[in-house]
Amino acid sequence: MRSPQLDPLFAPVTALGGIGPKMAPLFDRLLTDGKRPARVLDLLLHLPYATVDRRRRAVLAEAEPGVLTTFELRVLSHRAAPPGRRGAPYRVVCEDETGDVTLVFFNAGRARMESLLPPGEIRFVSGSIELYDGRRQIVHPDRIMDGAAFEKSPLVEPVYGRTEGLSRNMVHKAATAALTRLPALPEWTDPALVARENWPRFDEALKALHRPETPEAIAAETPARLRLAYDELLASQAALLLVRARMKRETGLSRRGDGRIRNALLSALPFTPTESQRRAADEIADDLARPERMLRLLQGDVGSGKTLVALMAMATVVEAGFQAALMAPTEILTRQHFERLEPLVRAAGLRMALLTGREKGAARAAVLEGLASGAIDIVVGTHALFQEDVAFARLGLAVIDEQHRFGVHQRLALSRKGEAVDVLVMTATPIPRTLVLTYFGDMDVSVLREKPAGRTPIDTRVVPLERLSEVEDAIGRALSSGRRVYWICPLVAESEELDVAAAEERFTALQARFGAAVGLVHGKMKGRDKDAVMERFATGEIAVLVATTVVEVGVDVPEASVMVIEHAERFGLAQLHQLRGRVGRGSARSTCLLLYKPGSGETARARLETMRSTEDGFVIAEEDLRLRGEGDVLGTRQSGMPGFRLAVAQRHAELLATARKDAERLLSSDPDLETERGRAVRHLLHIFERDEAVRLLRAG
Repeated sequence: MRSPQLDPLFAPVTALGGIGPKMAPLFDRLLTDGKRPARVLDLLLHLPYATVDRRRRAVLAEAEPGVLTTFELRVLSHRAAPPGRRGAPYRVVCEDETGDVTLVFFNAGRARMESLLPPGEIRFVSGSIELYDGRRQIVHPDRIMDGAAFEKSPLVEPVYGRTEGLSRNMVHKAATAALTRLPALPEWTDPALVARENWPRFDEALKALHRPETPEAIAAETPARLRLAYDELLASQAALLLVRARMKRETGLSRRGDGRIRNALLSALPFTPTESQRRAADEIADDLARPERMLRLLQGDVGSGKTLVALMAMATVVEAGFQAALMAPTEILTRQHFERLEPLVRAAGLRMALLTGREKGAARAAVLEGLASGAIDIVVGTHALFQEDVAFARLGLAVIDEQHRFGVHQRLALSRKGEAVDVLVMTATPIPRTLVLTYFGDMDVSVLREKPAGRTPIDTRVVPLERLSEVEDAIGRALSSGRRVYWICPLVAESEELDVAAAEERFTALQARFGAAVGLVHGKMKGRDKDAVMERFATGEIAVLVATTVVEVGVDVPEASVMVIEHAERFGLAQLHQLRGRVGRGSARSTCLLLYKPGSGETARARLETMRSTEDGFVIAEEDLRLRGEGDVLGTRQSGMPGFRLAVAQRHAELLATARKDAERLLSSDPDLETERGRAVRHLLHIFERDEAVRLLRAG
């Protein structure tokens, strides 16, 4: 149970004055994923990203245009919009001793305006002066206050991210109210570190950021910001270590294979595994043979052959008399894994099944029966695998592909389907060293650096969109020589509808030129329809596949040797690298054309240049981290660290290493968090939503 001390933080935002039933859904949308109501804690961790500095005062004649300034003005007159002219502005003329200014408002009523700006009265107005037809004006002033309100208002006001329907002042007032509910909590961070870094207490740090005294007070390098980032990283590392300790504490089972199935699989391969693949397979086999449970990350670049290593691991546990499960995040990726692996598995005499949300009725019942009886050795599936009605006779190994798409609780849910299940997680996104600890600190790591023999280098070119007709000509030449082409359509904001519209428009244009050779696939299509188009592309029935990035373009088509990415400047490096990796899988010379809009920003140009200059995913990942931040390195978000609110690994990387060492020291001497500091760290785990780790403490 959570300590009652934390109850004020976990109260809903409606417990704060001024947030009623109408405003509560707006705060839910702003502060949560929509699956639960917003809490006081969510408001406190919603830190300001900028400030308004009202210390800048000036008279009108000396005001600098475009700079937020506070003026002391007398209201002269109101000029409402003329009748019948909808959309015309409402104007209020004001003055000081040096001149006059017009305040401009749209969609404003006279009654409200005269209440806010009574003629003849003095008001303090904050805003930026603009010149229009040689006259000063302020469009929608930032703030209008009478003398009493101005005396009470902060001279440096925090600015928060907000959602439609919430004004800046509403969020500011709510955050200020939330501060009054901050309890005095015991210190969970190493006191020696706090003293050395001159960090404030947790509650003092939050107050310093929500009530900044200077614009610089909210910067990422301030003691308050560093303190909170460290707290979040400490919670993360302590949680990862607790999960690992629990898994180690549970007695594992030795699953030592005799090599017969592995050797049969290797004999069926049309190629020789790389040295990296052999080394990783041996590391995993050693883990499986030990009596402790395995928890290992297999990290590799696009096309480095992780699936083969996973198959060797699954073969080993089957040799030892157990079953194995491979879980992937999407149906398309799951079916691709099954289609690749099934011929090899069959050649080795094993029984393999597929389980996704699409399997229904008798087909699903047959798979469930085979898993429960032990007739099925290996199952490949989506998250359908950890549903309650799925039972295994002797599950020994859970392999999880694209680990970052699944939470720790999902990983644990699958591993609980058997006794002391070993876990292997895979990611196709190379992750910079600074981030491996953050996301996978509870795991041992194997890395695949080489690509299998026969992979051809990809000729990557950066082409302005003005040369689109030349690109289409080049596509025509490629088609006439029997090659196949991916054409990826632009990411449009975060709207799937707009992405689909862009894809349909490009599909229509290419179909007009190349006819039935062009196919279209996007995220709005039904699974069966997507698969049908993919199959037609794989067999060569269509030669150009137009697609959005919403859909996994993960079908392995060695004959596809041209990748066109339209508006490449809108994509992150990790995404571009993943997409490019869809070609270069056969013997034909492959090309990737990055079409960009001239005039793109400096960061976009740097991304495209990186893509042009290297194919090494680890180099690309480091550059992505430098240019863009952590989220896109893992390919799930465009910015920000997934699962983190305050810590930014790019800026707080040194804190991560310190937090790791501190968590290791604490848990080595207090594994159940029962000392005074240990109990304080339990508070920390709840605050940063690492509750799974606290539950493990009690379960253990």
